[in-house]
Amino acid sequence: MIIALLLSLFIVGAFIFVVRKKEMQTWLPTYVKQGLFPNKKFDGPKHIMFCFVDHYEPQWMNKDNINLERERVDRWMTDYPIMAARYTDADGYHPKHSFFFPEEEYRKEHLDKLSDLCARGFGEIEIHLHHENDTSDNLRTTLTNFAELLYKDHGALSLDPETGKPTYAFIHGNWALDNSHAHGHWCGVNDELIILKETGCYADYTFPSPDTTQPAMVNCIYYAKDDPLKPKSYNTGRKVKKGGSTWGDLMIVQGVLKLNWKNRKFGVIPKIEQSDVRNTLPPSKERVDMWVDQAIHIDNRPDWIFIKVHTHGTQEASMETLLGQPINEMHQHLNEKYNDGKNYFLHYVSSREMYNIIKAAEDCKKGNPNDYRDFIIPKPDFKRSQL
Repeated sequence: MIIALLLSLFIVGAFIFVVRKKEMQTWLPTYVKQGLFPNKKFDGPKHIMFCFVDHYEPQWMNKDNINLERERVDRWMTDYPIMAARYTDADGYHPKHSFFFPEEEYRKEHLDKLSDLCARGFGEIEIHLHHENDTSDNLRTTLTNFAELLYKDHGALSLDPETGKPTYAFIHGNWALDNSHAHGHWCGVNDELIILKETGCYADYTFPSPDTTQPAMVNCIYYAKDDPLKPKSYNTGRKVKKGGSTWGDLMIVQGVLKLNWKNRKFGVIPKIEQSDVRNTLPPSKERVDMWVDQAIHIDNRPDWIFIKVHTHGTQEASMETLLGQPINEMHQHLNEKYNDGKNYFLHYVSSREMYNIIKAAEDCKKGNPNDYRDFIIPKPDFKRSQL
């Protein structure tokens, strides 16, 4: 029986590997291993940390039309609080959107509006970056200056208690963290993890990715150590665990990545669940159940589950999904099934709060994760706009 199962998995895996080699060659072996040796299911009450991160790009496919940028941002300023105000988690918080804003697209008026929205409790702001053929020195200057700007002009970041400098979470443009693109595009810096650490980054939220930039480690939260002479140093690392300690240069917080056997191409080939929410990938009840069932957690702490999903929120085609009925149905399902106060407790968290709760779990803290939203990195003091 076991031999037949292994043979079947090998045949299916080999078939998928050949058909979808570009997307799956880095993570399929680890994924198959996880299927053969799954973690033991936790039977007690579970706390669900739900984090929505956004590659928030007002200039998407548009470089010259400022009015279009304003329309995109204003749609979020108007519709997001109306939607989010309908739902509360186990702690009384509304959904919190983490806006990862591109340095290269900075406009003060957009950040003023986002800061005002965040000051009302609907999210937080972090750093996103697209770059090409960059250098270590230029990257260091770019990140340092942008972090200072967000902190001083918008109150969008907080200060690291140890260094006294602005601290931030990061998403890399085009998923090419640490110069990981197969052909060297969209980065250029092999010591990027070291530079991120030096400039105040506490965690990376880039993955999962839709191509070979995806690390071999999958469905886990781990530390990566940079080899400054080689790209894609984050490909492997050490998992964060209860009773463990910080290691390497950067924490990598991943979303769910798995084969979706309930959604098959041609009725045979399973599609890939990549935690991406958009018009073509609506957040259905089945997907929410899949995210919860995957149960990403740090080692030895299975009752605290960390769900991170991502989107590109300023793309018109997806705004109705992200601000309309599909997202409402997602939150309704989360609250009805995963916030019953007995088997599940739902916690809407920002990327900063998720990091803090991960570190609290690593430090063997107990009780309600809500107590650790500001465990290490304090809450930003957002400046209300005068618009």
